[in-house]
Parts: sequence; structure tokens; C-alpha cells
Amino acid sequence: MLQRCANGFGALAFAGLFAEKAAADADDPLAERATHFAPRAKRIIFLYMDGGPSQVDTFDPKPRLDREDGQPIGMKIPKTQFDDVGSVLKSPWKFRQYGESGIPVSDLFPHVATCVDELCVVRSMVANFPEHTNANYFLHTGFGLQGRPSMGAWLTYGLGTECRDLPGFVVLNGGLIPVGGLDNFGSGFLPASYQGSVFRTGGAPVANLERPEGETDADQRGKLDLLRELDGSARDRLREDDGVEAAIKNYELAFRMQAAVPELMDLAGETEATRRLYGLDAEYEYTRTYGTLCLLARRLAERGVRFVELTCSNLGHDRWDQHSNLKQGHEDNARAVDQPIAGLLKDLRARGLLDDTLVLWAGEFGRTPMAQGKNGRDHNPHGFTIWMAGGGVKPGFVYGATDEYGYFAVQDKVTMHDLHATLLHLLGLDHKRLTFYFSGRDMRLTDVHGEVIEDLIA
Repeated sequence: MLQRCANGFGALAFAGLFAEKAAADADDPLAERATHFAPRAKRIIFLYMDGGPSQVDTFDPKPRLDREDGQPIGMKIPKTQFDDVGSVLKSPWKFRQYGESGIPVSDLFPHVATCVDELCVVRSMVANFPEHTNANYFLHTGFGLQGRPSMGAWLTYGLGTECRDLPGFVVLNGGLIPVGGLDNFGSGFLPASYQGSVFRTGGAPVANLERPEGETDADQRGKLDLLRELDGSARDRLREDDGVEAAIKNYELAFRMQAAVPELMDLAGETEATRRLYGLDAEYEYTRTYGTLCLLARRLAERGVRFVELTCSNLGHDRWDQHSNLKQGHEDNARAVDQPIAGLLKDLRARGLLDDTLVLWAGEFGRTPMAQGKNGRDHNPHGFTIWMAGGGVKPGFVYGATDEYGYFAVQDKVTMHDLHATLLHLLGLDHKRLTFYFSGRDMRLTDVHGEVIEDLIA
């Protein structure tokens, strides 16, 4: 009997383990879930360019600005944020064509320019808000006021995460939290488990993660079991309270993160070639800072984290928000991010990760083609540029156009809701079906708007 049954013992063991996993998944808000249709990407890395880079100085060249530099702008313009309107201001940087696609890139980004055949450049983005706080909420959550779930929260709600030992939505803090604060990364009315977890570089990456000195695994396990029992009792009394349920899950995740996070943050195993690729040996301090974030983003992608957002470094002056001294401000910001971003794209490609990792580069709006004062640019939500790479988008491709000044999107406008719908589509989610019932109706990231831009998909 034992000889005949021997082959079945392994199956019995597997059935037991599988049943345990299935039960755990049913109780885990971050367990992997099926997509609505076959996805092109599995994860997103969001390179957030805080403050609003100027489209006419980066990826959308306008020869008319050169011809009319110093003259009054020859078109009717709306009221700007600060209504300090100067003359037409040409770009301080030259544009050159790169790669087989011949896409023009300004001299601000010599490293990213070498990856131009990977980029899907959208020159016709429009937003609804000209002020940072509302525009940041709109970019991150699809709504101009605080309190709505961030797109990273929506994504982990819809898909869960492939990684059991790290949060599904990680924010790598380069030194600047965007205007609007942590609500840009919040879960809103979604369960609290889906909010972004902010990791720092230098020192402890996550507060209160290290185990107290002298405490053993058994000691901590006993404390966690007691907490689980007490929280479970409170949850039963409060009838499925989301905050208590999230606390229970977070304690367990934090226990696993005590091993996973130090290993993630330890870059000692990376080769010197990789460190140089990301600019970790650069002379400029902030290149090294952002390079570390980009390398960590790749490591998080390898581990299956669903959504990773990188914030900008604190350069000692305002981020990409150059209302004056455009040349110095944009050069400092570009110098910080250019080599690390190119390194990230090349490294993802070399490791076979770019095909299923969608990289998004975007600010909350663009900037005006005429000067604010003499040497700055004001906010412009009427037509600006973002780009994507990998994850199923068309490489070496330009979509949409602004007018001859670069002020208004005039061809193939892409709204923020369209962008969000397209991002979800690339990850296998129908934005109209990804809903959460709240306040009397089914809510979604795109509200009641948005269409997938099929022309951006390879």
C-alpha cells in the first residue's frame, strides 16, 4: 500500500500548501488578482517631475520662439497664474534630432536623448488646473481636490501585487514631497492597505522598521500574535473597520519588511558598471541622489512591486517651477535626473524588464512660451509634454501637437483622464470596470471621463 501510495504523498502536501495559500490570498487585500484582459505591462515606474517642466525647452521645439524672441506674443492668451506676462522667450537650449526616429530633444537631456527610440512622446497633454496643489491632485488622483485615491492605490486595488514582502505602492522620496502633501499618494476611500508607502534614502528608509535591540524572532512573533488577537477583537466589535483591518495587515507586512527592506536598499551587490550607468559616481550630488532612486526603482520592479513613484531632489531652489532664472533652474533639475533616467531605461532593457514595465515621465502641467518677467515662465496647463517608455507603448513615436508657440494643444488632445485610462489599459484593466462603491455611486480613477488612446499602444 505504501509503495502504491508513495506518489500521492507529494500531491497531498501540495494540496495542503495550496489551500493555505488560497486562504491567505482570500484574506489579503494585496493578493494578485486577475486582469480584465491580457496586459501589456505588469508595473509602472512614475518619474514625477515636480513643478512642471517647460515643454518648449525639453521635447517640443518651436522655431517661432527663436524668430520672435523679445517681441509681444502674437496671439490671444488666457490669464496666467501670476498674470506677469512678458515678451516671447526663446529656448536657451538647442534641439537636435536623435536615433532612428529622429525625435528632437533639447540639450538639457543629452543622456535621455540616447534612449529616444524607446520613448513615446505625447506633446498634446492638457490639464484642468493652473495651480500646483490642484494640478498635483489631478495628475495623481484624477480629481482636483484632496481625498481621492492615487493612481498607485487604484492599481494595487485592481491588481494586487506580485511581492509579498514589500508594499504594492512605493514612493521613493528624493527630498521633496509634492505640493499637496501625502494626499498625492493616499488611498482616499479605498481600503487603507492601498496607500503609498514612502521610502527615504540615507539612514532608515522606513520609520520604526528596525527591531528593538535584543528582541528575538520569537519575542516579536509573540507580540504580533497578541496584537492580531486584540485588533481582531476590536474589528469584530466595530464590524469590519477598515483602519483596524489595515493595521492588522500592516503589522504582518512590516514584520516581513524587516528582512526585505535592508536587502532592497543594500546596493553593495551592484556592479561598478551599473553604478556608473546610473550616475552614482557623478560629481553633482543630486545626480547621485536621483541615480540611487532610479536604481532602487529597478530593484523594486524586479521584486514585483506594482507601482513605484520617484519624487524630485531638493536642489536648494524651486524644483521645475522656474518663474525666474529659467536657465539655471532647468539646467540644475535636468542635470540631476538626465543620466539616472537614461540609466534606468537602458538597465531595464538589458535585463528584459522594459517590455513589461511602463515608465512614465510627467509633471502636473507645462510652462508658457512667453516670459514671466524677463527670464522665467509661468504655469501652462493648455498644452504640454509627457513621455512613456516600455510596457506596450509605441517606441520612437510622437503623438499630438501644440500651436506654433507651444501654448495650446491643437492636435490629438490628451486629457488627464485619457492618460489614466490608457495607463490602466496597458496593465490589463478597463477603467470603466475598475470601480469602488462610495458615497452612493461607483467611483473610478477616471470619474465619468476618459478614453483609451489606442494610437499610443504598440
